Amino acid sequence: MGTGPEPALHLVATPIGAARDITLHALDILRDADVLAAEDTRTLRRLMEIHGIPLAGRTVLAYHDHNGPAMRPRLMAALAEGKSVAYASDAGTPLVADPGFQLARTAIAEGHKVRAAPGASAVLAALTVAGLPTDRFLFAGFAPQKQAARRTFLSTFGRVPATLVFYESPKRLASMLADMAHSLGPDRPLAVCRELTKRFEQVRRGPLGQMAEEYAHETPPKGEIVIVAGPPEGERHDQEDIDEMLRKALENLRLRDAADAVAQATGLPRRDIYRRALELRDEY
Repeated sequence: MGTGPEPALHLVATPIGAARDITLHALDILRDADVLAAEDTRTLRRLMEIHGIPLAGRTVLAYHDHNGPAMRPRLMAALAEGKSVAYASDAGTPLVADPGFQLARTAIAEGHKVRAAPGASAVLAALTVAGLPTDRFLFAGFAPQKQAARRTFLSTFGRVPATLVFYESPKRLASMLADMAHSLGPDRPLAVCRELTKRFEQVRRGPLGQMAEEYAHETPPKGEIVIVAGPPEGERHDQEDIDEMLRKALENLRLRDAADAVAQATGLPRRDIYRRALELRDEY
């Protein structure tokens, strides 16, 4: 095929809504890869058709959670022959709550190269529009469907000092928010992102308890849902406590590192802690 992709497993991110969100890099790989595989073959063929990428005699092989054990040897054989294999999930980035993890891990274990053609991701799109802190976040995927297991699952994230990102189905959104309010607290800032990059994109923001109450009395929404919950508030520390923590930290750490350590320990804004650390240093 001439100057095509290097022999490797290429994990190709595809749009989560708007077809034009695919990258030029991804289109190059889809045009020239020796072997094409997809979670949903119809979706990938349609995407290629929209962008004028011919199949050129290639068959799009189905690879998903149900046929993985049977299909992986075929794809590994292609890699062993020095071919380039492109794999695309139904939407978004492969391996991020999509099939492909076992495929990539098997390729790595057998000594083949694995390359990424990065692009659309519902996680990152939601973080971008949620208006919540993004300096530290944890993607938790889908919660269990049964309430008891879901509450136990959510409680493990209660004091994680990071913004939390979950996927959820529309029909379980109200019960998910109710259990989040129970396990994480009703005051946690929240954004519910729906149909990102699509025609009816919507982002609703508010305190977790209020959002849970609103959705409990509404008809379940339609479309793909991403829930973004802000980090927990820091433990209540008075100024004397913070100053003492800073003084001890400054005995062994540089000012910047001391401020980072205290900010992380208290959950307070780093800029405020850094400013106070400067004041304490200047006192000596």
